[in-house]
Amino acid sequence: TIKRRNHGRNKKGRGHVKFIRCDNCYQACPKDKAIKRFQIRPMVEAAALRDMSDASVYESYAIPKVYLKAQYCVGCAIHNKIVRVRSRINRRIRTPPPRPRFNKDGKKVTAPVKAAA
Repeated sequence: TIKRRNHGRNKKGRGHVKFIRCDNCYQACPKDKAIKRFQIRPMVEAAALRDMSDASVYESYAIPKVYLKAQYCVGCAIHNKIVRVRSRINRRIRTPPPRPRFNKDGKKVTAPVKAAA
């Protein structure tokens, strides 16, 4: 019996894959098995951004962003709720979950649901 059709990896046809270290616990984990997330955040949080803009000489200054690729082992990804444990039937669903959409006012917009044929 197999639990997942890809055996929990993304390795097809490669004999060996380099190991990476988990960003949380530093456990060695194969690169294709690790859960990877790309974070883009501003260097300054929103609370301090207003104070900086008030004190700044320049009217419009674009604060740089931090681009961070986080790589987690399976255990840490589950513990930190980056991924969830799914039931045996739901494990087969390969489509990503719908992402929340926002309009220009910052309000959440619900996407139209497609009718099953």
